Amino acid sequence: MEPLALIIILVLIILSVRSKNKREKQRREQYYQTEYAAQTQNSYEQIISDEGLLGEFSIYKALNSLEGPRKFLFNLYLPKWNGGTTELDVVLLHESGIYVFESKSYGGWIFGSEKQKYWTQTLPAGRRRSQKHRFYNPILQNDGHLDVLFKFLRSTHLSSGPPPYYSYIVFSNRCVLKDVPKKSGNHHILYLGELLFAVRENVVETGVHLTAAEIEILYEKLEPYSHVDETVKQAHIENIRSKYR
Repeated sequence: MEPLALIIILVLIILSVRSKNKREKQRREQYYQTEYAAQTQNSYEQIISDEGLLGEFSIYKALNSLEGPRKFLFNLYLPKWNGGTTELDVVLLHESGIYVFESKSYGGWIFGSEKQKYWTQTLPAGRRRSQKHRFYNPILQNDGHLDVLFKFLRSTHLSSGPPPYYSYIVFSNRCVLKDVPKKSGNHHILYLGELLFAVRENVVETGVHLTAAEIEILYEKLEPYSHVDETVKQAHIENIRSKYR
């Protein structure tokens, strides 16, 4: 290779690395300016290395341009009647109602029906083989979340009356939903890329149910449960493991 050609290649590589580093720095700075970062205190490094956290942040990012008065809450650990807790990934308090999002950062093919207790993730394993992993039916999972949230908030007096609740189960764009219902009662099952359009459509259909002041009342009641200590989180994890063992 000619020396001049080698120099040109090296210069292009250096410029490419600098450009990549600059973009990464911008993404990092933009992340720390978000409501998600301020509320969760999760670092940028945690977000890019943890698929679960990235899924939650991606839901927030997708909906951040949603019009109308709103407040987000993340990782709520709400008390249950039996002394345990239930964890809600993302909750949106919006003038159109209360949205509960369950994030699923799976790849591969996803199979499941409304009534099945467990759904299946299928991943290619080479030589026409596949690996299968089951996970708890997210419709049933988020139905439980809605039930706990509704009971927790039902004593909260709002002049406009009880708001409607909506369930969205959000799958990664990396997966393929096979034989999975798109809607089940009040539950919507969709890809991350479809989320903003679907919620905007719901806002138009349902209209206004909460004032900005009522959103603030609900937020103040729920917000403390997004900052529970590690013992509560660990007890919740152990309870989930024993339940689905």
